[in-house]
Amino acid sequence: MDTKKLTLQDTSIAYIDKGEGKPIILLHGFCGSSGYWEHVIPALSADYRVIAPDLPGHGQSDPLTGNSTIENIADQMKNLLDELNLPEVTMFGHSLGGYITLAFAEKYSGRLNGYSLIHSTAFPDSEEAKKGRLANIEKVNRSGIYSLIDGLVPKLFSPENQDENYVSEAMEIGYSTSAEGAIDALNAMKDRPDRNHVLEASTLPILLIAGEQDQIIPSEKTFSVSKANIKHSLIKDSGHMSMYENPMELISEIQGYLSTI
Repeated sequence: MDTKKLTLQDTSIAYIDKGEGKPIILLHGFCGSSGYWEHVIPALSADYRVIAPDLPGHGQSDPLTGNSTIENIADQMKNLLDELNLPEVTMFGHSLGGYITLAFAEKYSGRLNGYSLIHSTAFPDSEEAKKGRLANIEKVNRSGIYSLIDGLVPKLFSPENQDENYVSEAMEIGYSTSAEGAIDALNAMKDRPDRNHVLEASTLPILLIAGEQDQIIPSEKTFSVSKANIKHSLIKDSGHMSMYENPMELISEIQGYLSTI
């Protein structure tokens, strides 16, 4: 798919912009890119304008200058919406993208008519997870991005899907992540706060999607809040990467949710 580029506050951001209609934003996960959404964009862009950016330091986007935090990345997403003249959108965030979506919803709720967390969570990192982030930072510094991706990406998929061709697709996307971008994102994820209060306070329609076989974020961590305006959806035959493992069910859930907004 064709990628466009913009410069926002001296930082270049790459993004896919496809289709017409109500705008939806797709934010990918750690060491991913807009390419993660390749199998879902064609169906969604038939009825909506789909914008899928490469997050800072990922894909073809530059790392942020200065301190990179989840909140700063959310600010950059707001700047992107401003540049594209989009006053209101529906935002979908996968994993890291979900952390950014929650930070965006906390600070810029007036820019959203709804949002979704896909294989993500409002909980902060546990102490064990923080140690894992630091170990991965050390791995990137010591051995480079390929070493990180080789160990990370297979774990994102359910055991039954380890040998599928799309695992190598996701690995190739991961290799395009800059070392600086990966380290920035690891630090940002490590330091993010608990944002369950954002889900609890929100009156917007919210879609929480979990993978039945997710080894990274189990469904109970995704389905942390139950309210009338929050829908829980469990994707079968999927680990952390339903956009590859079961794209048709993911598309169906997203389309069903969007039809209610």
